[in-house]
Amino acid sequence: MTFDELSALRPDLAFIAHWVPKQAHVLDVGCGDGVMLQYLQSDKACTGYGIEIADDKVLASQRRGVNIIQQDMEQGLAIFGDNSFDTVLCLSSLQMMKQVEELLRDIVRVGAEAIVSFPNFAYWPHRMALVKGRMPVSKSLPYQWYDTPNLRCATISDFEELANQVGLEVIECVALADGKAVTFLPSLRGSLAVFRLKKKATAP
Repeated sequence: MTFDELSALRPDLAFIAHWVPKQAHVLDVGCGDGVMLQYLQSDKACTGYGIEIADDKVLASQRRGVNIIQQDMEQGLAIFGDNSFDTVLCLSSLQMMKQVEELLRDIVRVGAEAIVSFPNFAYWPHRMALVKGRMPVSKSLPYQWYDTPNLRCATISDFEELANQVGLEVIECVALADGKAVTFLPSLRGSLAVFRLKKKATAP
Protein backbone atom coordinates (compact mmCIF):
# COMPACT_ATOMS: atom_id res chain seq x y z
CA MET A 1 0.00 0.00 0.00
CA THR A 2 1.32 3.45 -0.94
CA PHE A 3 0.93 6.69 0.99
CA ASP A 4 -1.45 8.04 -1.68
CA GLU A 5 -3.65 4.96 -1.30
CA LEU A 6 -3.74 5.36 2.49
CA SER A 7 -4.51 9.08 2.12
CA ALA A 8 -7.47 8.33 -0.13
CA LEU A 9 -8.77 5.60 2.15
CA ARG A 10 -8.07 7.12 5.59
CA PRO A 11 -6.64 10.67 5.61
CA ASP A 12 -6.47 10.66 9.41
CA LEU A 13 -4.23 7.59 9.40
CA ALA A 14 -2.08 9.14 6.67
CA PHE A 15 -1.39 12.12 8.93
CA ILE A 16 -0.60 9.90 11.92
CA ALA A 17 1.69 7.67 9.84
CA HIS A 18 4.24 10.52 9.62
CA TRP A 19 4.85 10.11 13.35
CA VAL A 20 5.88 6.45 13.01
CA PRO A 21 9.60 6.06 12.19
CA LYS A 22 10.76 3.82 9.36
CA GLN A 23 11.56 0.25 10.41
CA ALA A 24 9.85 0.75 13.77
CA HIS A 25 8.48 -2.20 15.74
CA VAL A 26 4.80 -1.34 16.15
CA LEU A 27 1.83 -2.57 18.18
CA ASP A 28 -1.59 -1.43 16.94
CA VAL A 29 -4.12 -1.81 19.76
CA GLY A 30 -7.60 -2.04 18.27
CA CYS A 31 -6.23 -2.28 14.75
CA GLY A 32 -9.61 -2.73 13.03
CA ASP A 33 -9.19 -3.98 9.46
CA GLY A 34 -5.40 -3.64 9.65
CA VAL A 35 -5.01 -0.92 7.03
CA MET A 36 -2.57 1.14 9.13
CA LEU A 37 -0.23 -1.77 9.80
CA GLN A 38 -0.47 -2.86 6.16
CA TYR A 39 0.76 0.57 5.09
CA LEU A 40 3.49 0.74 7.74
CA GLN A 41 4.76 -2.70 6.72
CA SER A 42 4.71 -2.11 2.97
CA ASP A 43 5.84 1.53 2.75
CA LYS A 44 7.90 2.11 5.92
CA ALA A 45 9.36 -1.39 6.47
CA CYS A 46 7.85 -1.60 9.95
CA THR A 47 7.21 -4.84 11.82
CA GLY A 48 4.74 -5.65 14.56
CA TYR A 49 1.33 -6.88 15.57
CA GLY A 50 -2.27 -5.78 15.67
CA ILE A 51 -4.71 -6.55 18.48
CA GLU A 52 -8.40 -6.86 17.63
CA ILE A 53 -11.41 -8.68 19.08
CA ALA A 54 -14.03 -8.56 16.29
CA ASP A 55 -14.02 -11.65 14.07
CA ASP A 56 -14.69 -9.79 10.81
CA LYS A 57 -11.91 -7.29 11.45
CA VAL A 58 -9.47 -10.03 12.43
CA LEU A 59 -10.17 -11.74 9.10
CA ALA A 60 -9.77 -8.45 7.22
CA SER A 61 -6.41 -7.86 8.92
CA GLN A 62 -5.23 -11.35 8.04
CA ARG A 63 -6.15 -10.77 4.40
CA ARG A 64 -3.97 -7.64 4.46
CA GLY A 65 -1.01 -9.70 5.66
CA VAL A 66 -1.01 -8.25 9.17
CA ASN A 67 0.16 -10.30 12.17
CA ILE A 68 -3.00 -10.24 14.29
CA ILE A 69 -3.70 -11.32 17.86
CA GLN A 70 -7.38 -11.79 18.65
CA GLN A 71 -7.79 -10.48 22.15
CA ASP A 72 -10.00 -8.16 24.17
CA MET A 73 -8.04 -4.96 24.83
CA GLU A 74 -9.74 -4.76 28.24
CA GLN A 75 -7.58 -7.74 29.25
CA GLY A 76 -4.51 -5.52 29.00
CA LEU A 77 -1.15 -6.11 27.35
CA ALA A 78 0.41 -8.50 29.87
CA ILE A 79 1.60 -10.80 27.05
CA PHE A 80 4.16 -8.13 26.11
CA GLY A 81 7.20 -7.14 28.16
CA ASP A 82 8.27 -3.62 29.04
CA ASN A 83 9.54 -1.56 26.08
CA SER A 84 8.76 -4.31 23.57
CA PHE A 85 7.81 -1.81 20.85
CA ASP A 86 9.08 1.47 19.45
CA THR A 87 5.54 2.78 18.91
CA VAL A 88 2.15 1.68 20.23
CA LEU A 89 -0.93 2.88 18.34
CA CYS A 90 -4.39 3.18 19.86
CA LEU A 91 -6.40 4.94 17.17
CA SER A 92 -10.08 5.73 17.68
CA SER A 93 -10.34 2.85 20.16
CA LEU A 94 -9.63 4.32 23.59
CA GLN A 95 -13.13 5.79 23.91
CA MET A 96 -14.55 2.25 23.72
CA MET A 97 -12.66 1.09 26.80
CA LYS A 98 -14.00 0.75 30.35
CA GLN A 99 -10.58 0.95 31.99
CA VAL A 100 -8.97 3.87 30.15
CA GLU A 101 -6.33 4.71 32.78
CA GLU A 102 -5.07 1.14 33.04
CA LEU A 103 -4.84 0.74 29.27
CA LEU A 104 -2.95 4.02 28.90
CA ARG A 105 -0.40 2.93 31.51
CA ASP A 106 -0.03 -0.42 29.76
CA ILE A 107 0.43 1.20 26.35
CA VAL A 108 3.37 3.32 27.49
CA ARG A 109 4.78 0.40 29.50
CA VAL A 110 5.19 -1.76 26.39
CA GLY A 111 6.16 1.06 24.01
CA ALA A 112 8.78 3.80 23.97
CA GLU A 113 6.11 6.09 22.50
CA ALA A 114 2.37 5.92 22.05
CA ILE A 115 0.03 7.57 19.56
CA VAL A 116 -3.57 7.86 20.72
CA SER A 117 -6.53 9.33 18.84
CA PHE A 118 -10.17 9.78 19.80
CA PRO A 119 -13.22 11.82 18.74
CA ASN A 120 -13.05 15.34 20.17
CA PHE A 121 -16.33 15.86 22.01
CA ALA A 122 -15.74 19.64 22.03
CA TYR A 123 -15.94 19.82 18.21
CA TRP A 124 -18.38 22.62 17.36
CA PRO A 125 -21.06 20.44 15.64
CA HIS A 126 -21.09 18.27 18.76
CA ARG A 127 -21.62 21.36 20.92
CA MET A 128 -24.43 22.55 18.65
CA ALA A 129 -26.18 19.17 18.86
CA LEU A 130 -26.09 19.34 22.66
CA VAL A 131 -27.44 22.91 22.60
CA LYS A 132 -30.36 21.54 20.56
CA GLY A 133 -30.89 18.84 23.15
CA ARG A 134 -29.56 15.96 21.05
CA MET A 135 -26.56 13.65 21.35
CA PRO A 136 -23.97 14.38 18.64
CA VAL A 137 -23.78 12.29 15.46
CA SER A 138 -20.93 13.06 13.06
CA LYS A 139 -18.23 11.43 10.93
CA SER A 140 -16.08 10.93 14.05
CA LEU A 141 -19.10 9.91 16.19
CA PRO A 142 -21.21 8.05 13.62
CA TYR A 143 -23.52 6.19 16.02
CA GLN A 144 -26.84 6.93 17.64
CA TRP A 145 -26.82 7.17 21.44
CA TYR A 146 -28.50 3.77 21.81
CA ASP A 147 -26.14 1.69 19.63
CA THR A 148 -22.77 3.38 20.09
CA PRO A 149 -19.73 1.31 21.12
CA ASN A 150 -18.23 4.47 22.63
CA LEU A 151 -18.28 4.36 26.42
CA ARG A 152 -16.27 7.55 27.05
CA CYS A 153 -16.59 11.08 25.72
CA ALA A 154 -13.58 13.37 26.06
CA THR A 155 -12.23 16.71 24.94
CA ILE A 156 -8.60 17.59 24.21
CA SER A 157 -8.30 19.31 27.60
CA ASP A 158 -9.84 16.31 29.39
CA PHE A 159 -7.28 13.95 27.89
CA GLU A 160 -4.34 16.25 28.62
CA GLU A 161 -5.40 16.28 32.27
CA LEU A 162 -5.72 12.49 32.40
CA ALA A 163 -2.34 12.00 30.70
CA ASN A 164 -0.71 14.17 33.35
CA GLN A 165 -2.47 12.29 36.16
CA VAL A 166 -1.20 8.90 34.97
CA GLY A 167 2.37 10.14 34.52
CA LEU A 168 2.51 10.67 30.76
CA GLU A 169 4.27 13.42 28.86
CA VAL A 170 2.53 14.90 25.83
CA ILE A 171 5.10 15.15 23.04
CA GLU A 172 2.64 16.52 20.47
CA CYS A 173 -1.08 17.17 20.30
CA VAL A 174 -2.93 17.86 17.05
CA ALA A 175 -6.61 18.30 16.23
CA LEU A 176 -7.60 16.99 12.79
CA ALA A 177 -10.49 17.83 10.50
CA ASP A 178 -10.78 15.61 7.42
CA GLY A 179 -7.23 14.41 8.01
CA LYS A 180 -5.70 17.91 8.13
CA ALA A 181 -4.24 19.66 11.16
CA VAL A 182 -6.33 22.51 12.61
CA THR A 183 -4.22 25.35 13.99
CA PHE A 184 -6.88 28.01 14.65
CA LEU A 185 -9.23 27.12 17.54
CA PRO A 186 -8.29 23.44 17.34
CA SER A 187 -10.48 22.35 20.26
CA LEU A 188 -13.51 23.87 18.56
CA ARG A 189 -12.74 23.04 14.93
CA GLY A 190 -11.02 19.66 15.15
CA SER A 191 -13.16 16.53 15.06
CA LEU A 192 -10.34 14.10 15.95
CA ALA A 193 -7.74 14.58 18.70
CA VAL A 194 -4.33 12.95 18.22
CA PHE A 195 -1.66 12.72 20.94
CA ARG A 196 1.95 11.52 20.92
CA LEU A 197 2.86 10.35 24.41
CA LYS A 198 5.65 8.87 26.46
CA LYS A 199 6.28 8.18 30.13
CA LYS A 200 7.51 11.14 32.11
CA ALA A 201 11.17 10.90 33.01
CA THR A 202 11.70 10.02 36.66
CA ALA A 203 13.95 12.14 38.81
CA PRO A 204 17.39 10.55 39.46
